[in-house]
Amino acid sequence: MTPILLAASLTLTVAVAGPAVPAPPQSAAHVLTLEEAMRTGLQSQPQLRQAHANSQAAEARANESRSSLLPQISASASYQRATNNVATRGGTTALGGATSTGTSWDTSNYWNLGTSASQLVYDFGQTSGRWDAAKSTAQAQRASEQYTTGQVRLSIRATFFAARANKELVGVARGTLENQQAHLKQTEGFVEVGTRPQIDLATARTAVANAQVQVINAENGYLTAKAQLNQAMGVEGPTDYDIGDEALPAVAGEEQALEPLLDESLKSRADVTALNDQVRAQEATLGAVKGGYFPALGVSTGLSRSGAALDSMVWNWNATATLSWSLFQGGLTRAQQQEAEANVASFEAQLTGLRQQVRLDVEQAWLSVRAAKSSVSAAGEALTNAREQLRLAAARYQTGSGSELERSDAQVALTTAQGQEVQARYNLSTARAQLLRALGR
Repeated sequence: MTPILLAASLTLTVAVAGPAVPAPPQSAAHVLTLEEAMRTGLQSQPQLRQAHANSQAAEARANESRSSLLPQISASASYQRATNNVATRGGTTALGGATSTGTSWDTSNYWNLGTSASQLVYDFGQTSGRWDAAKSTAQAQRASEQYTTGQVRLSIRATFFAARANKELVGVARGTLENQQAHLKQTEGFVEVGTRPQIDLATARTAVANAQVQVINAENGYLTAKAQLNQAMGVEGPTDYDIGDEALPAVAGEEQALEPLLDESLKSRADVTALNDQVRAQEATLGAVKGGYFPALGVSTGLSRSGAALDSMVWNWNATATLSWSLFQGGLTRAQQQEAEANVASFEAQLTGLRQQVRLDVEQAWLSVRAAKSSVSAAGEALTNAREQLRLAAARYQTGSGSELERSDAQVALTTAQGQEVQARYNLSTARAQLLRALGR
């Protein structure tokens, strides 16, 4: 299984002095939706192409294992030009009873054309067991490909919503800057007529500078988040697009009890399926190894034509049955069996650990959704109160009954509340994406 790195960031920077804010960039011509981002990622993400190639390779290896169970047919042709000298051994005579009388460089032709076929009849599951193991391994790889797809989906969703949240933080920062600039103009007027001290003007100018830096940081965070989204989609290109204003809808079952979600996850998760297939592959391998204790039966047949000239060849046919039995190989089969048994035990232990991890994944995501929904409600209430706080502080400042510090604190509280509200909605969408992944949907 190929790991996926989730790279999503959401930052809000407040109250750092710096240079003047540049002019806002032009609106992007294209608005990227979550559906389009997902479609692009499933087509372009190199990790998916790699996982698919691994699946194809595993299926090819399964076909390789099956080939030993099918008939093996081969053909051959040979031509030989050789001397006719006859060599005899002591106590024997040459062909026809004549003894070898000498040697010469006289040569003659010899042609041989043949075809043969062989078939494994039975080997106590050695070959078929290896084929079953290869098929289960291929199924496990296909499940791993599905798991990788799910991880890519989660990565795209998480980075998409991070980019969307950073986009909203740009709006928060710009709104804060506009408020601070409007307040600066108001303070300049009050100081000019002498109703406010000079320090109020310096404080207002500092607040504007801080707001400008906040806008710069927010815009940079948005561009960075879009670059991370490009990586999640597997796209090599510019970020001259805008993020659509979307949220992930409620996940079916997020309000129900935990146990039904756990049951669904164990049945649907591709990584659980892959590990189950790996266990079956190791069990099939163990069966194939045990077949090595017994003999193997095979049959073969061949047809040939041979002779000194192509127009005067004679034919021959043969049939053979072979029974082979490795009676002792220095303990090789026993050692292979022990290895296969250990592999089965190892994968079964991994499966137990994965089931525990699945429970943790589902429970964490389920709890995160519940907490995020509560946070969205609380953040919304805090934002409403912060707006009212700033309205009252601004009114008190205008009438002279409030201080610059009171109004400035109220502005910071509003900016913070706006950022928290954006963060809460981002957390909810991300938690729902993680719940979808944990459930294997």
